[in-house]
Amino acid sequence: MAPPSGASAASMRAAVRTAYGPPEVVQVSDVAVPAVGDHDLLVRVHATTVNRTDCGFRSGRPYVTRFLFGYPTPRHRVLGGEFAGVVEAVGRDVTTFAVGERVFGYSEGALGAHAELLAIAEDGPVATMPAGQGFAAVAPASEASHYAVGLVRWARLRPGDAVLVYGATGAIGTAAVQILAFLGVDVTAVCGPEHLDLVRGLGASRVVDRSTTDFTQDDRTYRAVLDAVGKSSFGACRRLLDADGAYLSTDLGPYGQNAPLTLLTAMSPRRRAAIPIPPPRDQAQIRRFKGLLERGAFTPVVDRTYPLDDVVEAYRYVETGQKVGNVVVSVVPD
Repeated sequence: MAPPSGASAASMRAAVRTAYGPPEVVQVSDVAVPAVGDHDLLVRVHATTVNRTDCGFRSGRPYVTRFLFGYPTPRHRVLGGEFAGVVEAVGRDVTTFAVGERVFGYSEGALGAHAELLAIAEDGPVATMPAGQGFAAVAPASEASHYAVGLVRWARLRPGDAVLVYGATGAIGTAAVQILAFLGVDVTAVCGPEHLDLVRGLGASRVVDRSTTDFTQDDRTYRAVLDAVGKSSFGACRRLLDADGAYLSTDLGPYGQNAPLTLLTAMSPRRRAAIPIPPPRDQAQIRRFKGLLERGAFTPVVDRTYPLDDVVEAYRYVETGQKVGNVVVSVVPD
């Protein structure tokens, strides 16, 4: 293979881990630049994110994660899925992207976005960035929204349907509220008192302050309850559902109950529980997210931004459970 067009340095800085564990297993060090195949792009990462998925892959919890991503030690040293950056080099057979283009997307499988350079297939989950938007604003556009879209599609929601979103200030929750509102769904969102105005601004028609109101005692019913943080339960929310409504969670829930409940209620014509499997994360989906960004129908909420050298602090903050929207890691400052 001929060297990729624009190829540069043989080493780069990356956030590396060689074992599962707490945030402190991650260290920023020099590693080899990833190989670039004939149909690959080499992207200089300007911004990436740390999210719950990264924390799970890093810690190896739930334990089944280790059998999927390497046992007893992790298969991938560099974590990070979401990215936004500039095409640094292209493989010799690449035809749809050019050196210098601003791109964003998700590195599925191999991960590796917590680094200065990232290799991704030309036909992978990557697209050119919306014009006029910064790297830090666009980097968080492909992970939480991916799960939010999975919830929305599974429920087959229509304009005018009533939906309750629990955990409306997290990355998935803020994405879900915006996408639902764009689709014309009547959104009730549950959040803390300090974020009521934020969630209203995302498009919720009704906001419930969880500090003063037990949302499970609401006198309304809903086509779906979306638990975007996995901290409620089907039992607690069942009374909120329409006769054919669904409780949808992004997580296994307390004591892992959502998995067996999904199986037990799968054939029920009435109220059901489910952990929806998101649609494939492919290039078409990334382009759809680009369209939402361009229309202003979806804007990732960014809580904090950390430099790459402080990626351990970013992990620590995400694991407090207090973040609002997304946590961005700046590799090259905007």
